[in-house]
Amino acid sequence: MPASLHRPAAVLLAACLTAVAVTGVRFAHYRLPDRLDAAFDPRIQAQLGRFPFLLTWLPDLGTLEPVAAMTLALIAGCALTRRWRGALLAAVAVPVAVGLTEYLLKPTVGVAIGQAFPSGHATSMFALAASCAVLLAAPAGHRLSGTVRLLLALVAVLLAAAVAAVMVANGAHSFTDAVGGAAVGTGVVLACAFSLDWLVGWWQRVLAVPPGPGG
Repeated sequence: MPASLHRPAAVLLAACLTAVAVTGVRFAHYRLPDRLDAAFDPRIQAQLGRFPFLLTWLPDLGTLEPVAAMTLALIAGCALTRRWRGALLAAVAVPVAVGLTEYLLKPTVGVAIGQAFPSGHATSMFALAASCAVLLAAPAGHRLSGTVRLLLALVAVLLAAAVAAVMVANGAHSFTDAVGGAAVGTGVVLACAFSLDWLVGWWQRVLAVPPGPGG
């Protein structure tokens, strides 16, 4: 991740953590998630219900096989351009995000509040979109203009948002399930990107230390 984006990325990571906490809390006297669902779910269902073909095929993009295929394609693209850190980011961040949702948050928070929180479709698609955005922020060789890179990142985010919205429209998830999934996917990618940058920087500093006397 470029150094110039560290501060905005840190702010976004904090926002993701806050979003997961806010949308996942359904304790007594804390009704904001329920109010958000009541406000947004019917509107999303009414708007997207007019496009039944979207409700049919878009959810498939967020299932295991397509997500795995897109992740492998991203890893392969990084490997072909010798962006090994980017390949490692995609290989680690997407599975970690999906695993965090499916094997930790859903069985604990989701069960506790009585719904499928957070959305696995939103988690996986936003993890992919965030990985693409991080990699496009500083592509190898800068072969693409800044405008093209921004447009590609927006397309990835819009596709992820479309899949998340369709899951609300077809009744599989609520609005806050989708927001929570988007926050988990994005947040995990950013956390992994920061961790990889720190580890690489630390290793480079270790290699740069001259050996001691007699070393």
